Amino acid sequence: MNRGTSIIPFRGSPAWKRTFAATAALLPIFALAGCKREAAPAPDVWAAVNGQQIHRDEVQKYYNSRLNTQTQTPSQDEALSLTLNIVDELINNDILIQRAKKLGLEATDGEVEDKFTEFKSPYTEDEFQRQLKDRGVSVDDLKQDIRRELSVQKLINREVVAKISVTDQDVTNFYNQNRAQFNVAETQYRLAQIVVTPRKDPQLRNRKNDDATTDAEARRKTAAISQRLASGADFNEMAMDYSEDPATASSGGDLGFIPESSLNQSDPALKKVVLTLKAGQTSEVIQLRDGYRILKLIAKESPGQRDIADPQVQQSIRDTLRNRKEQLLRAAYLASARDESKVTNYLAQQVMESAGKLPEIVKPGAAISPASAPSPSQPAGAPASRVGP
Repeated sequence: MNRGTSIIPFRGSPAWKRTFAATAALLPIFALAGCKREAAPAPDVWAAVNGQQIHRDEVQKYYNSRLNTQTQTPSQDEALSLTLNIVDELINNDILIQRAKKLGLEATDGEVEDKFTEFKSPYTEDEFQRQLKDRGVSVDDLKQDIRRELSVQKLINREVVAKISVTDQDVTNFYNQNRAQFNVAETQYRLAQIVVTPRKDPQLRNRKNDDATTDAEARRKTAAISQRLASGADFNEMAMDYSEDPATASSGGDLGFIPESSLNQSDPALKKVVLTLKAGQTSEVIQLRDGYRILKLIAKESPGQRDIADPQVQQSIRDTLRNRKEQLLRAAYLASARDESKVTNYLAQQVMESAGKLPEIVKPGAAISPASAPSPSQPAGAPASRVGP
């Protein structure tokens, strides 16, 4: 079965908070869990999930995507550790995909086409085709991964998100235990940002792995983002898809609350824009020395103790509690699904049998070759997902 490759041209996976990228990144890693002792059916089969095989060449794609050719080649131990993590992440992904199919939650053709069109929209046809070519994938590969991503998202929404409940008593308890957090000492601005730089960033962590490399590309990209925001696109989603700030892209560009005194230490152009924005407004593109930014003022708070009846306090607490519960339930759901699956990690068995020595099949020059790795299509530390952003 052709599983496709990671969603490639334009993000990393996902990351994904609202997508499987964010989903898989929050799931626990159990490198040897579920491994049962049995002979590998073929040397290039490195794992199996309920009879569905994960092959060496598939792992190689994700291994290569994790490497940055501008940094030092990893040692053999580091290469093997990364390979084991990727195999385990692919196992987790297959478990969720299979469960989504079993529950009839596969994405429809229409949903896939809509998402595919969204991926292409910021690019010219030539740019889009070049991105695909650079990462060695086809349009069919991309659409297959979109289908998988949307299917997993449906699964998580039904099996995890729908089960989350935050009661009024939960909110009250949290407020009483954390009253100091709601005492505002000075005027604060809750900001979100979309950052675009004219240079390649090896630490890029947006969902589409979209990274401008020249000033012309950066200007075109920010103009396209600004236009889509003006047309009603969600700022949070756009930041997760396209922002080039490694620290905030995965959280929708959210910078949290920034005290007014801290604005005095920022670029004067940024401070000027922030002071002119009203809550809910989005700025025009701001050109700075290090690139371009688009800001959104989410909320502005004056000094003083915030009461629990304040709608912003209520929403902040509910969001915090929902995020905590979602992370917990996602981890528990994967653990339960994995326990119910037949998982065999043949590569892990080989590593154990060799007492941690690097098997020939993962030595440099063999199937996985750090020296020949292409530029990354996923950020370091992101899940080796075959699923979309």
